[in-house]
Amino acid sequence: MAAPADERTPRRAALVTGGSSGIGLEIARALGQEGYRLTIAARRPKRLQVAVESLRAAGASVRGVAMDVAKEEDVAALIRTHREAHGRLDVLVNSAGAGVAQPIEALRSRVLDKLVAVNLRGIVLCTREALPPLREAGAEHGKALIVNVASVSGKSGRPGLAAYAATKAGAIAFTRSTQREVGGEGVQCTAIAPGPVDTPMMAAYGRAQPASAKMIPPSDIGEAVRFLLRLSAGSQIPEIVLTLPGEPPVAA
Repeated sequence: MAAPADERTPRRAALVTGGSSGIGLEIARALGQEGYRLTIAARRPKRLQVAVESLRAAGASVRGVAMDVAKEEDVAALIRTHREAHGRLDVLVNSAGAGVAQPIEALRSRVLDKLVAVNLRGIVLCTREALPPLREAGAEHGKALIVNVASVSGKSGRPGLAAYAATKAGAIAFTRSTQREVGGEGVQCTAIAPGPVDTPMMAAYGRAQPASAKMIPPSDIGEAVRFLLRLSAGSQIPEIVLTLPGEPPVAA
């Protein structure tokens, strides 16, 4: 276990799923810059190791865990591994996600199952297993944090993304319900719902997606998490929506 930065104030620790690239990696980068000890988790070991080395080169204390958030046994092992490495959990970021664009009539069942398993089941499993150490941190300092990465598609919908949007709407609803359940225990829950973000997953959507110059940089999502970290325990932000300039407002 890494030594605490101060004998009176142990360094806090964070766990980021989907942390090997895109939004998850940028959130992990922001957390590392804020002094958090990190565990990042993802399915692809080689990409995960590259991310770990990048974060370490920037000065972060980080370990990587290859796992699948849709598998209950993997999630339980992830939380155990994180606690063994860092001794505590102050921030959980559920950033692992799957995105597939298919019209409803062409939607394959295996695609639907994957979207539900990763985008919704994964968030529920990770939150369930992480709540005990998060509650401990909340009791200590009053502000443990759960951040669930959703999407504006889960608020306003989008043609060709109906199944994806449904899982992201579920993630937002789960965030709100979790906040009502554990908010009195020093645990805060926030859903971040961005518009199109310049990530590898967006490339899989094809020509219908905007050019890179017209997408949100993933570092902005990291900055949104940094904003949450710096608020006092006296404020709670249920949701952050990020859209492109000139886009119409998204309904609450």
